[in-house]
Amino acid sequence: MKKILISGATGLVGKKLSRKLYERGYQVETLVRSKSRKPDFKSYIWDYENGFLEEGALDNTYIFIHLAGAPISNRWTGSYKKKIYTSRINSAQFIYEQMQEQNIHPEAVISSSAVGFYGQVTSGHIFSEEDLPAEDFLGKVCNDWEQKALQFQNLGSRVVRVRTATVLSEKGGALEVFRKPIDFNFGSVLGTGQQYVPWIHIDDLVDIYFKAVEDVAMNGSYNASAPDFITNEILTKKLASHLHKRIWLPNIPKFLIKAILGEMSVLALEGSRISSRKIEDLGFKFKYSHLDSALSDIL
Repeated sequence: MKKILISGATGLVGKKLSRKLYERGYQVETLVRSKSRKPDFKSYIWDYENGFLEEGALDNTYIFIHLAGAPISNRWTGSYKKKIYTSRINSAQFIYEQMQEQNIHPEAVISSSAVGFYGQVTSGHIFSEEDLPAEDFLGKVCNDWEQKALQFQNLGSRVVRVRTATVLSEKGGALEVFRKPIDFNFGSVLGTGQQYVPWIHIDDLVDIYFKAVEDVAMNGSYNASAPDFITNEILTKKLASHLHKRIWLPNIPKFLIKAILGEMSVLALEGSRISSRKIEDLGFKFKYSHLDSALSDIL
């Protein structure tokens, strides 16, 4: 069996992806910060901050999938912004250096990235993979993250960067945050409500990663975002409808959201339209190309 090594395998996407790869006959192994008593897959301890990697972790790696990274949904203090950055960039650099040192040459390296690459700017522009990175905080994080991934080309690997939109799933993730106030009848549109919310159903995201594993034609950056462009107002009202709730409160004003969330408020108040054409042109078909079908499945 071909070995696929995954960092961040205990996260929302990592769990589902690991299971799918295992069911399709791959040997799944994971990098973890600490071992559980009953792990689903063989795991190895790693600590990129202190330069530790358990012996044997990289042996016979066919494909390395880098999903590790601190959540961006916590308040952006100075120290936490540093953690968002280092957990992605420094960890990728560490594995690259270890592979160089141990003479490991994976067939492919598939790295998570995010649509934050393009910036959180509400505009009429539809962003494609050809667009340049934004100069804001998330733009810099995503660009540096991808540059670290591109280093693996020096090992002869094809490198795929998956720029992920907001992930909608049945457990955890963004949808749980969106629906909580609606469940308690306190749901409300944020700001003007006209900011775009790029999104993707978790099953489609897992399928994109799986395609990146099996399709050797995949090389470069790909947007993982459903082709259905929605705004915060549309998302809020459709989610309420699927939950059989009513939105009766007025929009929450921008100044209040900024006061509560600080710099992180850009995630709630700004957003862009993201093109899915490149991955679709490669033959990928979204199971959930419209928000209603995604919400019907998840809820």
